Amino acid sequence: MQKLFCLFGLFLTLSIGSSVAQELSADEPKLSEEPNKELGWIEKLDASIDGAFQPVSEFVDNTVFYSIPVSTDAEGNPIKMPWVLAWLGIAAIVLTIYFKFLNFRSWRLAMRTLRGKYSQPNDPGEITHFQALSAAVSGTVGLGNIAGVAVAISIGGPGATFWMVLMGFLGMASKFCECTLGVKYRRIENGKVYGGPMQYLTSGLGEMGMKPLGVILAIFFAIMCIGGSFGGGNMYQANQACEQLVGVMGGDGSFFDNNRWVFGLIMAVAVGMVIIGGIKSIATTTAMLVPFMCSIYMICGIVVIIGNIGELGNAFGLIFQGAFAPTAVGGGLIGVLIQGIKRAAFSNEAGIGSAPIAHSAVKTKHAASEGIVALLEPFIDTVLVCTTTALVIVMSGTYADTSLSGVAVTSAAFEKTISWFPLILAVAVILFAFSTMISWSYYGLQAWAHLFGHSKGAELSYKVIFCFFIIVGSAVSVKSVINFSDGMIFAMAIPNVVAMYLLMPKVKDELAKYLAFTQKVDQGVPPEDAE
Repeated sequence: MQKLFCLFGLFLTLSIGSSVAQELSADEPKLSEEPNKELGWIEKLDASIDGAFQPVSEFVDNTVFYSIPVSTDAEGNPIKMPWVLAWLGIAAIVLTIYFKFLNFRSWRLAMRTLRGKYSQPNDPGEITHFQALSAAVSGTVGLGNIAGVAVAISIGGPGATFWMVLMGFLGMASKFCECTLGVKYRRIENGKVYGGPMQYLTSGLGEMGMKPLGVILAIFFAIMCIGGSFGGGNMYQANQACEQLVGVMGGDGSFFDNNRWVFGLIMAVAVGMVIIGGIKSIATTTAMLVPFMCSIYMICGIVVIIGNIGELGNAFGLIFQGAFAPTAVGGGLIGVLIQGIKRAAFSNEAGIGSAPIAHSAVKTKHAASEGIVALLEPFIDTVLVCTTTALVIVMSGTYADTSLSGVAVTSAAFEKTISWFPLILAVAVILFAFSTMISWSYYGLQAWAHLFGHSKGAELSYKVIFCFFIIVGSAVSVKSVINFSDGMIFAMAIPNVVAMYLLMPKVKDELAKYLAFTQKVDQGVPPEDAE
């Protein structure tokens, strides 16, 4: 709790610091020359890094996000879908059918498990079901829920919302499968848990006589995960949070605009304070932070919806009509569907393999128990938060304003009802970015440990590098690095989905065992006697 108060104190200094700095700069105009000189140096660094990574970034982008023509628009132009989205979408459908639509019928069991009804004090692991869910949700709920939804609706029209929500529901099956595997094949050494795709690729495929393949795929996953943690899970979050802060603190020429590294330093210190304590510290922080930040955002969304309740029916009409209209914006039905699938995949990361790393640290004797809890993650992230954003945007009509893009579409939509929302949005973006960074630091650390060992020196070196990249990400844009990182994150889905296909019979066995256990407990048998 003390750490959380310290973190809020650090964030509070951002607004106070900018006001003081702007007053000082007004009194002493000569000081403006130094920031300009520093900004020029940063721009040169940005250009050099961007140029160095561009060839690699283009290769990864062209490989991972290679688009397959699936249809044509009204003008005869091809409509393409990145193959990796089809890879994730087909897996979600297959798993939903294989587990007999478990994602649509296990809500009450998930809530009972989350409350700890089937837990025991001596269960192996490090964190509770609620803490594991909070840590995983914090890694997915972020800028994508605010800006990404706006992009999807601006390109695909309101109908993209329908397909986004549907893919969110289907993605729940992928989360169940991968997180069950994460717990089943985890290793616990000296009280610390090591889990995730690296473990079930090695051990799970090893049980099937394919250990060499499993080892190769695990190494590939670990490398991709480390790269993703430094880019999309770190630099991109810091950069966008800084951009939002600059926007509400004076814009171009303001203190934070000329000294972005200061914001990065503050964020690096805040993140470092949390991740130095490992998964227990991360889980404790996210367990308090995630409900808080989601509640603020959802309350604002509900206020806007209630304030425009007369438009709610029309908004749902536009969503359903646009979902199936052959003349829909962005390339007809297929174009709208692609936008919905894309946003759901980027938002909840179902099938990517990141969430099992956090969920594997849970205290439980039953692997499927955490898989059941993990079902709630895409629901919270995509069905609740993303849908709230979508309804606000559709009801306000800002998606049709071609002068706006990304987060500006969402901000303008909220601002129509809540004039001071841009300030709330800035706080939300910073908190979302912060929570995403601390969760991805753990994902990257586990991958790092898989490659370089579990020594304290290895762990400390990763944490120092991770915090350093927060400062770099705040100061420079490095678009090529971020695009490269996005490719690495989605490349994680290649070995992970292969593992889910091969090991889903093992998951079904774990589910049967857990359902038998819960039935006994529901009949009044104490958990310790129901094993």
